[in-house]
Amino acid sequence: MPHSSLRSLTAITAFGAYVPERVLTNHDLEQMVDTNDEWIFQRTGIKERRIAADDQFCSDMCFGAVRDLQLRYGVVLDDVDYIIVATTTPDTFFPSMSARVQAEFGIPSCGAVDIQAACAGFVAALQMANGLLLSGVYHKILVIGAETLSKATDYTDRTTCILFGDGAGAMLLERDDEGAFLASYSATNGADGRHLYRSSLASSINGQPIQTNGLIVQNGREVYKWAVTTVPKGIKTLLETSGYTVDEIDWFVPHSANMRIVESICERTGIPLEHTITSMAQYGNTSAASIPLALDLAIKDGRIASGDTILLYGFGGGLTESALLLRWTL
Repeated sequence: MPHSSLRSLTAITAFGAYVPERVLTNHDLEQMVDTNDEWIFQRTGIKERRIAADDQFCSDMCFGAVRDLQLRYGVVLDDVDYIIVATTTPDTFFPSMSARVQAEFGIPSCGAVDIQAACAGFVAALQMANGLLLSGVYHKILVIGAETLSKATDYTDRTTCILFGDGAGAMLLERDDEGAFLASYSATNGADGRHLYRSSLASSINGQPIQTNGLIVQNGREVYKWAVTTVPKGIKTLLETSGYTVDEIDWFVPHSANMRIVESICERTGIPLEHTITSMAQYGNTSAASIPLALDLAIKDGRIASGDTILLYGFGGGLTESALLLRWTL
């Protein structure tokens, strides 16, 4: 059953982000598949995306985001006691990306786990981190959303290759009596997961054959229908059960799937589009990284300020949803 009431002893104490240097523009894609800049932008809101170099992988995205976090906030990571990385594109299934982060930064003693909830992954990781902090066993948790989707993209498929990019965001959470996390919501529709998948060992989902090349496959029409009906219902449930209203939300940060989906969600919920923050124009759809990359853009241009109430809503492959209403504490 979805849940919304939330106990919290969590403060956000540092934040960082990273994107690789290479830029893939819509005009570049015109040279690769039968498409054009106007067609892509009108349907997705994407102008360009960042692409990892041949020798860059998900772990490198994680390292870059954590280094940025250290540089911006001057934090010490030696006492981090848990690391959670949300990703669908790890370098290796094991060792985990969280274990790679532990090793890279020489964190002496901590738990480390990767989670796979696709585009809902970063928010799901924040929800899990809050639970670990509430337990009293852990006090300082590093949460990262990172992807190298370009390495799992079929660049002969004009319907999907225009969407995806690479990058990462990192957030440091610490136990605090005030509690920055206000309300939470999660839901899953695994029966329709076949509409958006990336294969691994099996050749079917629920008995239905799938492509087995390890590249992303999406039924865009079905995913769109699911997102624009399900996400508004989830937002309504979260607000009704937690006692908050749309007017109390300073910023809405949905997964940057495509602009048509985001516009429809805003129209159906009454959330003003001008109070919505995305990263799709600059970075495309980066799955678990899209929400932290959007936050990064808004922090840098001054839109987000300490004390703001922000609704994060991840949704995508699974089909999964994870939402978190929080008060910004940086």
